[in-house]
Amino acid sequence: MRSAMSFRRDKLTKPIFSWARGVLPAMSDTEREALEAGDVWWDADLFTGNPDWSKLLEIPQATLTAEEQAFLNGPVDELCAMLDEWKIFWEWRDLPQEAWTFIKREKFFGMIIPKEFGGLGFSPYAHSEVVRKISSRSIAAAVTVMVPNSLGPGELLMRFGTKEQQERWLPRLADGRDIPCFGLTSPEAGSDAASMVDTGIICKGVFEGREVTGLRLNWHKRYITLGPVATLLGLAFKAYDPDHLVGDQEELGITVALIPTNLPGVEIGHRHLPSMQVFQNGPNWGRDVFIPLDYVIGGQERIGQGWKMLMTALAAGRGISLPSLSAAGAAYAARTTGAYARIREQFGISISKFEGVEEPLARIVATAYQLDAARRLTCAALNAGVHPAVISGIMKLHATERMRVAVDDAMDIHGGKAVIDGPQNYIGNLHRAVPVGITVEGANILTRNLIIFGQGAIRAHPYLLDEMNALADTDRERGLTAFDKAFWKHVGHSFQTLLRAFGRSWSFGAFALAPDAGDATPFYRQLSRYSAAFALCADMALLTLGGALKRKEMLSARFGDILSELYLLSAALKRWQDEGRQKDDFAVLEWCMATGFKTIEIKFAEILANLPNRFVAVILKLVVQPFGARVLGPSDRVVHQCAGIVLEPSAARERLTPDLAHVDDDSGFARLERAFKLVAATDAVAKRMRAAHLRDWKEAVAKGVITQAEGEQLAVAHAAVAKVIEVDDFAPEALSPIYKKTGDVHQFFQELGEQRAAS
Repeated sequence: MRSAMSFRRDKLTKPIFSWARGVLPAMSDTEREALEAGDVWWDADLFTGNPDWSKLLEIPQATLTAEEQAFLNGPVDELCAMLDEWKIFWEWRDLPQEAWTFIKREKFFGMIIPKEFGGLGFSPYAHSEVVRKISSRSIAAAVTVMVPNSLGPGELLMRFGTKEQQERWLPRLADGRDIPCFGLTSPEAGSDAASMVDTGIICKGVFEGREVTGLRLNWHKRYITLGPVATLLGLAFKAYDPDHLVGDQEELGITVALIPTNLPGVEIGHRHLPSMQVFQNGPNWGRDVFIPLDYVIGGQERIGQGWKMLMTALAAGRGISLPSLSAAGAAYAARTTGAYARIREQFGISISKFEGVEEPLARIVATAYQLDAARRLTCAALNAGVHPAVISGIMKLHATERMRVAVDDAMDIHGGKAVIDGPQNYIGNLHRAVPVGITVEGANILTRNLIIFGQGAIRAHPYLLDEMNALADTDRERGLTAFDKAFWKHVGHSFQTLLRAFGRSWSFGAFALAPDAGDATPFYRQLSRYSAAFALCADMALLTLGGALKRKEMLSARFGDILSELYLLSAALKRWQDEGRQKDDFAVLEWCMATGFKTIEIKFAEILANLPNRFVAVILKLVVQPFGARVLGPSDRVVHQCAGIVLEPSAARERLTPDLAHVDDDSGFARLERAFKLVAATDAVAKRMRAAHLRDWKEAVAKGVITQAEGEQLAVAHAAVAKVIEVDDFAPEALSPIYKKTGDVHQFFQELGEQRAAS
């Protein structure tokens, strides 16, 4: 046996090993650190081509403790009641002072900080639920709360800080004595953070009256959320040691340190205004700022490890903050748009009866269902201590992109109601905020084209990372032995995947593995089919293109789209199972599956049409897509049923849009909720009037069609609808200071014309 393995290694594997070492592109330190950051999870199962569905269904649901639920029902609701989004972004351009004080006092900035350091010690799911609920009331407040609990000094200190650093800084961050921000983005380096030119030179200097070895920092950062009000800046920079004070190397790499903003040389700039959103955001500079080495997070031994630290922390943060805001946005769009479509009439009937409205409304409903399903599943992983790097990228990209579609659909259905700004416009500011989520924490274009598949193909593949590590081993003999072991396992895996993909594709997944999931069982079979096809096509693309695949961004993006759909559809199935297979929700699940399957099949067709090796492409087409892309998307029946979920008060509607911030005030959202309930309650009365071809309730009472009490109830409903349909208008001087002199716009323009005529 040993001699056979030696023969295989020396005669068969060795030439392949030598060839692969020659063509494998060099991996930069930042690329390697990004690959090593975070964990693989369900994405690895999908990459096998044969996912174990029992593993998915056995994952414990993310739940809240009694303490966490009490925080949502108490301080979170209290905070939401303080927030008036119109005043925040139009009048104050900031949160009210009482909100800032309350946020600090109730430790909203310390949700993830352990109780031993004075924080709340909440789970990732509780963090997500808090952000989600606040997002449904105020974007500015949600961003303010989410940032200190996401990528920033708090999380980095918890993961990598020394005991002394944790004891010094975490209590101050938890109770709001210090407000944190994190400086990563530079004018020269946005998504390409490795290109930053911010520097820290190791040298001797005087700090607090004593000479110490430290870092002299120079930087320029921008787009820094909470930067204008921060007292503690987490800073990423490149460290250098020209005098070799701490070692033999001169270039030490990206490093992260804590910078109190009151240090000499720190300059906090003015505020940015991102898409008219007024959360605190702005630039800052450092000019010859000196700090001791113990201000480096993790101490001296962590110098040069900043990129890996950031990527590890980002794997968790990207899976919580923006996905939570996006899920809230989609659920909010579903609840408000369904209610508005139900109460708004055109041509004598509710606009919800028009199929042209039903189609985008169904898309909003299904998006809300799917995003929250994926959010919960990702939080379940984070609750279990897993930090899924690839899945976090999927969540950030697709949550924000799909929220954009949902909010655009909501704008279209609302029409002028959502276009005219003012206190009664409950959706316009959400529409303006969408580009912010698309852009921050890694631009979506980069994430889709390079990161999801580029990182996932290496991290989540069963053997590829082992092969790459073997090829990069400086000990050639050791590397050859490791490569031989991984490579032939890879060959066996690929052969099995080929047979599996062929059988499942030609049988339309009829015999693919699936759990007993009732009506949803066929969906699992199709996902098993697509998973096998994905694994095979990914292997063949990697084999034929090698390192050049990362330069084929459009191909990489399509593979990433398939992997993302596999994850998001898995999450939808998991949610339907966890919620007890609710029959009223099945149409939404059908919509998600039909749309996802259509996307997957189109992406496969595009990959096969554009794979450079045409011989391999033809073979793959015969194996994985012999009959072409056949799924057409959801049927009209499914669209109709899906839209109907938000058109009437029901348990299904509440499951779809749970725990949004409800404040009983005179805001546009509160008016809409009241009108929706009144219209639903008087539906039977309205139907009797329509059947009698009557529109005036008083006439209907006189003719005995309805009772006086029913007529009065109907009048109240009509008045409530009229209040919702109203849009805001403003005196000219309220919108522009140039009119304040006269207070009369007509007189203003008359005087202006006279002045021009005279000149």
